[in-house]
Amino acid sequence: MKDDLTFSLRINNDVSVDDFVAMAQRAEQAGFDQVWLSNDLLMHSALVGLTVAAMRTHRIKLGTGILNPYSMHPAEIAMFALTFSTLADGRLLLGIAAGAEDFLSWVGIERARPMATTRAAIVALRHLIEGDAHTPDGWTADSYLRVQGGEQPVPIYLGAMSPRMMAMAGELADGVLPLLFPPERYVEARAQISAGAQAHGRSIEDIDVPVCVWCSIDDDSATATSALAIKVAYYGPSFSPSVLGGLGLTARDLEPARAALANGDLSGAERLLPSAALSLGIAGNADEVIERISRLLDLGADHVSFGPPLGPNVPRAIALLHSKVLPAVRRSMG
Repeated sequence: MKDDLTFSLRINNDVSVDDFVAMAQRAEQAGFDQVWLSNDLLMHSALVGLTVAAMRTHRIKLGTGILNPYSMHPAEIAMFALTFSTLADGRLLLGIAAGAEDFLSWVGIERARPMATTRAAIVALRHLIEGDAHTPDGWTADSYLRVQGGEQPVPIYLGAMSPRMMAMAGELADGVLPLLFPPERYVEARAQISAGAQAHGRSIEDIDVPVCVWCSIDDDSATATSALAIKVAYYGPSFSPSVLGGLGLTARDLEPARAALANGDLSGAERLLPSAALSLGIAGNADEVIERISRLLDLGADHVSFGPPLGPNVPRAIALLHSKVLPAVRRSMG
């Protein structure tokens, strides 16, 4: 484990630009190292939100969590990366992944060959951002950026869940966004990333591997748990059989909660959700969150990334993480 701990926040782009910028400013003031904004289709543009945040913050690193090479061409991603990184004095973290198949299908985009397409995008981005021409099939010798970037390199993070994507992250990426369900899968994910790195002469010590968790924190433990339960009820049936099987569950076990949620019955969704499903994330008051995070650090994690829902009240959640969780965790490692 590294001597220094890294802490980051991940925010969904269902919040307004003004709200995200306020969250980024709070995160910077609270001592977080990074803040990431998703770019899910048909919501607020992460590119706009991050750009405004770059002009109203000074230190915190700003991440795209994530862009995909299907709805946005790698050449356009490279244009954004170079321009934004210059604007933000090298604070960009460029998150790339294949994207959510469900979201892409909404607009008629087929997510064909996700591994190969994502690999090709990362290779293209490396060339373009570094100022080289890049001519894969279908591209011409004119495929190079006509503008210069700043002096700082642009770190590329790969969003990954499957073992093959984890291994590819170890091969190609500067960092990984491994969504971990439950969070204790960190050990397994890190081993997969490390194997991919070693196979290509790299060391995992040179790769930022956060433990990316769903977190919900509040002074009232039950209220925090309710917020996480609603998120799990919505996404739970879509989890892979291997993830659910590790908890003794199947997708069928989670369908009643999702059906209740679809009918607007939030209390019913929470009541019908199997209690084991709540271990997919971390929920509770500050002491309970500290206990679970401390166990993750004992497993070797040195970067904790807190993701949605964060809590029933996001500003309050950021305040609790700042005032109670981060100091306690840092003291335990000191």
